[in-house]
Amino acid sequence: MATNRRQKAALLKNFIFGVEDSLVSTVGLLSGISFAGVAQSTIVLTGVVLVFVEALSMGAGSFLSESHSQEFENSSEAKTLKVTKGGMIMFISYFVAGFIPLSPYIFLTSAKQALYTSVGLSLIALFILGAYTARLSNQSAFKKGLRMLIIGGLAIIVGMLAARIVGAF
Repeated sequence: MATNRRQKAALLKNFIFGVEDSLVSTVGLLSGISFAGVAQSTIVLTGVVLVFVEALSMGAGSFLSESHSQEFENSSEAKTLKVTKGGMIMFISYFVAGFIPLSPYIFLTSAKQALYTSVGLSLIALFILGAYTARLSNQSAFKKGLRMLIIGGLAIIVGMLAARIVGAF
């Protein structure tokens, strides 16, 4: 039973990591290139490429790191199904979550409106992610949602500031 719980925790870790990283990375990149004043079609193209490439990279990274970790611990072959599930969860969670900050650039005509909507949707999604995962472990949904929003929000702010600073040169 402890092994089953450990496996579920590993899958949950991949889900949380995939969603959080996708939201923060995607909104950070999109904000940065939006600040640069590039065409909205370029922002959308860049976002789509990022989501596809990073989702695959994160899924593969999860699979490979978990596989090597298990082999190191057990000195034998990793359980392929378990590590494959982890990699797939990472891929799917990153891929789906990436379209949350990207969708405003697809559906809104104003890049400025899209930027603010993208950041807002990402912050809301971060709060929901924290609240959802807290409920799985019988913790305060509000506190964990707020923690995820603050930590992810700080990462978004750092990304946006970096874009502003570099864009100023």
